[in-house]
Amino acid sequence: MSESAVDVLIVGGGCGGFAAALAASSMGVSVILTEETDWIGGQLTAQAVPPDEHPWIEQFGCTRSYREFRNRVRALYRQLPLTPEAAANVQLNPGGGWVSKLCAEPSIAYLGLLQMFAEAKGIQLRTRLKPMAADTEGDVIRSVTFRNLETGDVETIAAGFVLDATELGDLLAMANVEYVLGAESNQETGEPNALEGPAEPHNVQGLTWVYALGWDPAQTGLIEKPAQYEKWRAWTAPNWPGSLLSFEVFHAHTGVLKTLPLFNPGDWYELFSYRQIVSPNHFAVPREAATIVNWPQNDYFEASILDVEAAPEWDHPTPGASGPLSASRLEDSRQLGLSLLYWLQNEAPRHDSGYGYPELKLRPDLTGTVDGFAKYPYIRESRRIQALHTIREQDVAAYENPGLDRAPDVQNSVGIGAYRIDLHPSTSGAKTIDTSTLPFQIPLGSLVPIRVRNLLPACKNLGVTHITNGCYRLHPVEWNIGESAGALAAFCFLRGLTPQQVSANDDLAREFRGELEARGVELAWPEGEMLRAL
Repeated sequence: MSESAVDVLIVGGGCGGFAAALAASSMGVSVILTEETDWIGGQLTAQAVPPDEHPWIEQFGCTRSYREFRNRVRALYRQLPLTPEAAANVQLNPGGGWVSKLCAEPSIAYLGLLQMFAEAKGIQLRTRLKPMAADTEGDVIRSVTFRNLETGDVETIAAGFVLDATELGDLLAMANVEYVLGAESNQETGEPNALEGPAEPHNVQGLTWVYALGWDPAQTGLIEKPAQYEKWRAWTAPNWPGSLLSFEVFHAHTGVLKTLPLFNPGDWYELFSYRQIVSPNHFAVPREAATIVNWPQNDYFEASILDVEAAPEWDHPTPGASGPLSASRLEDSRQLGLSLLYWLQNEAPRHDSGYGYPELKLRPDLTGTVDGFAKYPYIRESRRIQALHTIREQDVAAYENPGLDRAPDVQNSVGIGAYRIDLHPSTSGAKTIDTSTLPFQIPLGSLVPIRVRNLLPACKNLGVTHITNGCYRLHPVEWNIGESAGALAAFCFLRGLTPQQVSANDDLAREFRGELEARGVELAWPEGEMLRAL
């Protein structure tokens, strides 16, 4: 077993983990960044999800480094043979998908991150490392032990500060950090949309194992019937009474069926264009149209994969899995995705008459995998720290703050974000929640655990509730959370402080916020700008 030591250890190389590494290293501390897959970038790359962003993203509302990432993606596309119109478009949306102003291929997003990483100093990147255990002493985490998923080798890394940027909040469980899982009771949080009864730890949003689909009229290689096809063809649940394998999508919050067609030109809800990442119209050479399948029909909400194992240290080659039961459920999610594709290719009613779209095919070249599925499942909800400040629905919801165009200011903001409270169907059968919010801030206290002195959350595992997770989990917000957490770790390490001390001291908090502003982290929404509820 090998051993090493570092000032700041960041476990998880997703949006937040990567941004944390950039921030911490730029402040002069040594950094080790570990990642379970072989791609940094998380949602943007290994999970193959085009960024969910707010309407002001091209002008303001993100950190300078996140904007740099977006600019680099567009610059990479301009090195390709684009049409003159596409090349001249400063706000080029490469794929043309309507979910984002920057729907790009995961492989190109990955190249943009690699460029930024190559210019950073003091970061060691170690991929294919899965955390297995944490060694603690009192309120301090001394080290984290990893297993290399390719070689089986075990490595222990000691660190002054540890950041949990894993998709499931793995270190919180391993290090016995106080955390919350699932849905709270409204008696605890006072939130209008919280549970009326007791808390439900296994009430979490469904995950999705997304994949890339291309459109090729000449293709004839239909997939074989998946092993679980008949199960998913007939599957129903309290929050989804119709078949998942259908264009009729049930919105449990309203009780209304909505048709989401694969193709229907001019229809806002056309599925193929929703997360389209390759638009042939933008290229001067022939390219097939391609999209990302992250749709209601392949959300997996049959059961949770969190805290379901007797032995969380059990190793398994499936990304994200910590034991045989969670690995089995992840395989179920892949089977659901394959079943949806089989239905689309063979049975789906066509927009131009008939049944089946044999023109659809998996595109592994876009995801960097052998089968076209993402390298890692898209996880919407994880364990989250018990924080000094927990963000609640009433802090950000538009209907709880009438007459305002932005959420009320928080104490010691360390960033901003904007997105609706968007909770996908739950593993407990709870209703979908999709409701309006105001542009909000990220409180310093939501990054600070109630007890542990040298651990910080660096993604969606900050101090939010089950409800507010729905608006703090998106790409630019996660990046901001990670960047601010990485900067806070370096700030504390260099001064011999704890995050709790910074949060409790106005002068220290002001100094730290000044550091964030100097590196281009927006701490408040611009004054005078016309904002609105989302």
